[in-house]
Amino acid sequence: MKIRIAIIIERADIVLGGAERSILELATTLSGVGFDVSILAAKGQTNARNIHILCPGRYWKRTNYFTLSKAVRRHLAANEYDIVHSVLPFGFADVYQPRGGTYRQAILQNAASYRSSLVRFYKRATAFANWRRTILLEAERKLCKRPDGPVIAALSKYVARQFRENYNVDSERLFVIPNGIRLNSRVDSTASDRLRSQILYKLGLKEADEPVLFLFVANNFRLKGLSVLIDALAAARNKFDSRKAYLVVAGNGKSYKYRLKARKMGVHKKIIYLGHARHIQNVLSITDVSILPTFYDPSSRFILESLSAGKPVITTRFNGAIDMFEDGRHGIVVDRPENIRALAEAICYFTKEENLRQAREAIQADNLKEQISIRRAAKQLAGLYETVLEKKGK
Repeated sequence: MKIRIAIIIERADIVLGGAERSILELATTLSGVGFDVSILAAKGQTNARNIHILCPGRYWKRTNYFTLSKAVRRHLAANEYDIVHSVLPFGFADVYQPRGGTYRQAILQNAASYRSSLVRFYKRATAFANWRRTILLEAERKLCKRPDGPVIAALSKYVARQFRENYNVDSERLFVIPNGIRLNSRVDSTASDRLRSQILYKLGLKEADEPVLFLFVANNFRLKGLSVLIDALAAARNKFDSRKAYLVVAGNGKSYKYRLKARKMGVHKKIIYLGHARHIQNVLSITDVSILPTFYDPSSRFILESLSAGKPVITTRFNGAIDMFEDGRHGIVVDRPENIRALAEAICYFTKEENLRQAREAIQADNLKEQISIRRAAKQLAGLYETVLEKKGK
């Protein structure tokens, strides 16, 4: 008989973002390796038989933590599962795997992403005015303090460190299971070639100009570092030894103030905004380097997808995805987003064809694609499930 797994998530809808997509991909992969997996969600837009919507109603309205907790408990009382795996801080779960790192660290780094010191102070001072966030933070704190609480599956070493430093979690309860993605190498060559032609045309370039296209993908432009990236592009513009750098920005973020800043910095002609990119693989296929100077990312899907596509990356130490590549070989890790000089130097480094070629070859030679696979993550999680079941005497 298959081991029955219940995975708890607030909303089951891949349109919402990376966390929701990751969980649904994980559930599918776990099913593929022999588990019977059910998704328990407060809200969702799906007819899938293995997804149970526990708090139906107005889809756009967030569900109260306590309301969802009661609904999940009722479902668990009426249905038997061997493992309860939650991405929300429920103390009754067997495995807690937050997709956004710790709530405390997310609050601190969100405040740090504001450039104004006054705004940073205000954001820190008012962080706990958000009732929903405060409830989740307190629930997570209690979960970590309980000696009999769930084991914690951290998406990266960065997240594991947050649990040790913020909550003093015992190492025996902490397991690092690096984030994984569903490998997708399908590229619509016709669509991608058309997109590249449009990008070059709008930038006033020809293929003969041999531009190096840096790709930035995010929805929260502030948190992911677009402002500091514009500063770095401006700082690097007169330092290119051979090929010149241009920036392709994709995502749903509001771009007006960033366009204005780029104009003031004199680099607006080096940046193009695509808006929402439905097929990220097509965009990756026609750009050269992926760059994400993020202030906070437990483990960026964008960086993992870039490495999977064979693209060198630039990001910061505040991104758990750095576990999956070697600094200086497959990409560059900048110590902090505000280090404009280091960020500019990283951009210049990849405007040299030899450096680009070596990084691409190293990614392929070291088989990073398989290490990033969600199938690898699912197998590691299966091992954790076995450990939990042994402790439960099953």
